[in-house]
Amino acid sequence: MSATRSSARFDALLVLALLSLIWSYNWIVMKQVLQWSGPFTFAAWRGALGAVTLFLLLLWRRAPLRPPPLAPLLWIGAAQTLGFQALVQWALVHGGAGKTALLAYTMPFWVVGVAWLVLRERPTRAQAVAVAVAFAGLLLVLEPWAGLGRLESSLLAIAAGLCWAVGTVLSKRLFQQGRATILSLSAWQMAVGAVGLVAVAWAADEPATQWTGGFIAALAYNAVLASGLAWLLWTYIVDKLPMTVSGLTSLVIPIMGVLFAWAVLGEAPSPAEWTGIALVGAALAIVALAVKPAVGGSRGD
Repeated sequence: MSATRSSARFDALLVLALLSLIWSYNWIVMKQVLQWSGPFTFAAWRGALGAVTLFLLLLWRRAPLRPPPLAPLLWIGAAQTLGFQALVQWALVHGGAGKTALLAYTMPFWVVGVAWLVLRERPTRAQAVAVAVAFAGLLLVLEPWAGLGRLESSLLAIAAGLCWAVGTVLSKRLFQQGRATILSLSAWQMAVGAVGLVAVAWAADEPATQWTGGFIAALAYNAVLASGLAWLLWTYIVDKLPMTVSGLTSLVIPIMGVLFAWAVLGEAPSPAEWTGIALVGAALAIVALAVKPAVGGSRGD
């Protein structure tokens, strides 16, 4: 490997570390913002401002503004933005930021089943082992023997991961067909999902938002960093690193989210949860290390 190429790889790894920090800490931001806003109201603002930021990025990069095919775009927007963001914010109302992040990041395991149904991609032996290990870990994280009162937010977070998986598989099919680019699809599907989020927030009739400095900072963090800068960083990483390496963000982000929640919010996992986290992390590693290079998109917040 030439010195120039080695330097580019090192720079990309530094960018990957910065991206992981931005997306993992955003789980803390999304939890804290609930003291000033209803979950669906914040999700609507986040989706709308995120869409505006991504379209500004398209204009800045002089990329075509033509939307992807309408039918798959509507399905992806409904799953990946409307479903994912609404369910995640709802889960955070009563659930911890770290646990919610971890359970939402079960997305790679749901992708195995959804891809089997939609793309006819049969799971490999490594994927089957990962799913089995993850299931054991999820049981320990959920701790159903501790009572059903704490189960609702966990199930909402898992449902969010399933929505994300559906959006990911449908996105992959569009990429395979050469009918969309990562940034264009991200902008358009977020715009479609934001419309749905606004409708949900209106129907939910939540209390008035408190426009405090903290709320405005949370919106800015999500629009500028988690949606805007993070997508620029992600595009750079995809260009400079193999997908097998960049895909490891799926492993790093939820683990960092758990650690941030512990340090900032005092959410100390129980011994059973620590064991479950370790098992889910091991399963994510199996999936990430066994994946073959492919063209596709991602999200992380």
